[in-house]
Amino acid sequence: MKFQIEWHYKFKSREVSFLSEYTNAEEALLIVEDLEKTGRTKETFLLDEQRNKWTVKEAKKLVKDVETEPHDIVAYFDGGFDLSMGTSGVGAVIYYQQNNRKYRIRQNARLEQLNSNNEAEYAAFYYVLQQLELLGVSKTSIVFRGDSQVVLKQLSGEWPCFEEDFNRWLDRIEEKMDELKIHPIYEPVSRKQNQEADQLATQALQGTEIASHKQLDD
Repeated sequence: MKFQIEWHYKFKSREVSFLSEYTNAEEALLIVEDLEKTGRTKETFLLDEQRNKWTVKEAKKLVKDVETEPHDIVAYFDGGFDLSMGTSGVGAVIYYQQNNRKYRIRQNARLEQLNSNNEAEYAAFYYVLQQLELLGVSKTSIVFRGDSQVVLKQLSGEWPCFEEDFNRWLDRIEEKMDELKIHPIYEPVSRKQNQEADQLATQALQGTEIASHKQLDD
């Protein structure tokens, strides 16, 4: 979870307002505590990634409540398509924190009745949403990373989508995100940076199923 700090500062008869960059919740609260020691703070608020504004007291309670739920989530996706076989493989890798511990999910699946590699990428994004739903994720920001510029740029609205098949996937994806109340952050990455999800998609095409959920060492 990340916050921006909105700080209203008193100097003689003047009041000046500052807005910080986003920083992780624990650090933001420590900074606010330090700012208040100046004795010149008129008001301080914290803004989450969905632009909700919280008082310091409310933010502390929110952070405490969030610790027990999956948070600081980064989800990688990748899809592959075998034209000769007419089958697709999708891979999902999810990193998250819960109860002050870090976890990773690695999952894949083999799919039929898709028509192209791009459609497999859309299916992979929807698949990662299904894994997030099974994890119980809701009402939070999630960073989505993949090497498909088409999927991420069209989901973000930067690129138009004219293909009817892809528009159906976009509708399904957006409906699921609305249902889970997810605030998406789209970050295109290189294929090398998406290697884990890519390997899972390839393994699915080869008939190797992977389902791993493990705690990571700090």
